[in-house]
Amino acid sequence: MKKENKSVIIWLLSGCFLIFLMVVVGGITRLTNSGLSMTDWHLVTDTLPPLSEVKWQEAFEKYKQFPEYQKINIHNDFTLSDYKFIYFWEWFHRFIGRILGFVFIIPFVYFLIKKKIDRETLKKCGILLGMGAFQGFLGWFMVKSGLVNNPDVSHFRLSLHLTFAFITFAYTLWVALDLLYPEKKKIEKSLRTIARVALAFLLLQIIYGGFVAGLNAGLIHNHWPLMSDGQFIHDSVFLEQKNLFLSFTEGKSGVQFVHRTLAYFVVGMIVLLYFKSINFTLDTLQTKGIKLLLLLVFVQFGLGVLTLLYGVPLWLGLLHQVSAFFLLTAMTFTLHRLSK
Repeated sequence: MKKENKSVIIWLLSGCFLIFLMVVVGGITRLTNSGLSMTDWHLVTDTLPPLSEVKWQEAFEKYKQFPEYQKINIHNDFTLSDYKFIYFWEWFHRFIGRILGFVFIIPFVYFLIKKKIDRETLKKCGILLGMGAFQGFLGWFMVKSGLVNNPDVSHFRLSLHLTFAFITFAYTLWVALDLLYPEKKKIEKSLRTIARVALAFLLLQIIYGGFVAGLNAGLIHNHWPLMSDGQFIHDSVFLEQKNLFLSFTEGKSGVQFVHRTLAYFVVGMIVLLYFKSINFTLDTLQTKGIKLLLLLVFVQFGLGVLTLLYGVPLWLGLLHQVSAFFLLTAMTFTLHRLSK
């Protein structure tokens, strides 16, 4: 690592931490059904929550005009106190997004003026700026889908919002690693190929994790290793939609089946990477990265099984999502170490 890059690396890793925090809070927001509590999207005026009871009542009355209250919460003795709870999590999620914007843009301008960013890193930071803006758009795009007729957001849009946050995190980490480890090194192309395939399966699994969350598909078939009734693939997978494609993308049973099955592929690819790596002479960081990846994939697999068996309690659902973040971090680090 070059000494002049230290501050830039700290800046990028700070962004990684804030993205991680934002996804964790986003997970809480989803699991507490808080995502539709703020019915407007204002870049500045929603920075602070309502500061008086009158303002709170105004926000609550506005919320009552939308499907989530009219079709669900109106029947649940939903009070202003309940509304304040769900409002907080959505507000906090958006607030972290604003902080993230400031943390990225202000230091970026400073580094630009001080010429602390080389041309190659500048291009990558430009991509990150665009990714951040697009992620904000995806958040609005997702919430909008739950404010029209259906009192829930589109699971496609939720998954897109979630997956793109993971990708933005991984790319930010990659840029930081480029600066942290600028030296060239010998690579084993076969290991790199396996790691790339493992990453592809992991990203597909994250996409389906978003589908499961959006459809609340973790609340059914709470058995493992078989779905239920002694079946590896439950009959409902074939019955809930017109065809298998729709079942695997829009049906609760079908989406859960794909998510639980993909887990075996993710584990299999990482186990293959580990045993394949034994045949090569790797440096310390490459070896540690692969071993950490092996450990975390089994932790994540175990958490996934427990989350399913216990019917997605808040703490387990959140822990499962956090573990996915750690797994992606290890995957990104390991692939970076195998790619330069």
